[in-house]
Amino acid sequence: MFEKFFKLKENGTSAKTEILAGITTFMTMAYILAVNPDILSATGMDKNALFTATALSALVATLVMALVARLPFALAPGMGLNAFFAFTVVLGMGYSWQFALTAVFLEGIIFLILTAFNIRELIVNAIPISLKHAVSAGIGLFIAFIGLQNAGIIVNNDATLVGLGNMGSPAVLIALGGVLLTAVLLVLKVKGALLIGIFAATIAGIPFGVTHFPEGHLIDTPPSLSPILFKMDFSNIFTTDMLIVLFTFLFVDMFDTVGTLVGVSSKAGMLDKDGKVPRVKQALFADSIGTTVGAMLGTSTVTTYVESASGVAEGGKTGLTSLTTAALFLVALFFAPLFTMVPAAATAPALVLVGFFMMSPILNIDFDNYTESIPAFITIIFMPLTYSIAEGIVFGMLSYILIKILTGKFKDISIVMLVLAVLFILKFFI
Repeated sequence: MFEKFFKLKENGTSAKTEILAGITTFMTMAYILAVNPDILSATGMDKNALFTATALSALVATLVMALVARLPFALAPGMGLNAFFAFTVVLGMGYSWQFALTAVFLEGIIFLILTAFNIRELIVNAIPISLKHAVSAGIGLFIAFIGLQNAGIIVNNDATLVGLGNMGSPAVLIALGGVLLTAVLLVLKVKGALLIGIFAATIAGIPFGVTHFPEGHLIDTPPSLSPILFKMDFSNIFTTDMLIVLFTFLFVDMFDTVGTLVGVSSKAGMLDKDGKVPRVKQALFADSIGTTVGAMLGTSTVTTYVESASGVAEGGKTGLTSLTTAALFLVALFFAPLFTMVPAAATAPALVLVGFFMMSPILNIDFDNYTESIPAFITIIFMPLTYSIAEGIVFGMLSYILIKILTGKFKDISIVMLVLAVLFILKFFI
């Protein structure tokens, strides 16, 4: 059944490899089940209901990706977008969380329309091939940075912005040990190395208090959605504030999703001879549907997850990988305490080493052609330093266009790229 639908042999993979990849992707992104409710509950939303909304929205969107796009990418409420929802729109601008949910719902509808008319696909295809390879490398640095931060290996430093954490901390030692163990397993070509590393670090964290056993039952019915289900407020949709909030949601989600699809596809060797992502329209429908359904359920914008790269690194190439991840989100609804006990120190090794894997497409960039390589470098370096995939793409694209224009290479610039450049500049002023 799986072989025929997902064309496993044609894609050079097997059911075992795909399922293992799906489990790995889930384990590296399962933290969202704990983190998203924690962030959004700052607005006054019910934390237990948010857990259910997070899992269900991830399940629905990832199922669409698996069964319609048949690509190995998973989706869930996006980090950064949830912080903007909670701390800027609600706590900063003073709007209700119902207002913010309405903005997310409208965003989802607009994305469905843009995807149906191939506008988002045009944007994906407008990114030059050199920048597509750069996006992969930039995401690699970005997620490795996230992993190091999550484990406390890299911390805030007021003088230098970032610095080295406490090397004597149990969490830091467990994370570093996990990186070493996983690296050795990779060298020895052990299948499931990333997943083994996550489990080993989780177990190692128990005696040090880094891993906490869940309280109460391990299996329980999912918390009720009723406090946040269909709680949208359409009374302020024709205001300037709604326009600004909606534009920001649209912009960040658009380029985070595009960046992730392009970057992970580049790493997986899935880009075609023209540098295009296969079935990209169907993939973009997945996050549009996820965002729309997620808003109705009561959570922030759903986007394609960069942690999908961990499953791709384990050999995932088809929708069976994402189908497995979706199934685990369903299981997680009933085993919430068990899945959320995996500490950040245990997922950090996987994120660091996936970051390493994501760097390899950089070898496809022609560094002797400065009009291609300098924008690629800017794309790569801006992603971790701005803490945003979207900003990396913005500065990479703008530098690409300006360098090409100033050196007389106009034929390398498409109309779509020029339109995007104008929107990027407007975004800065807004």
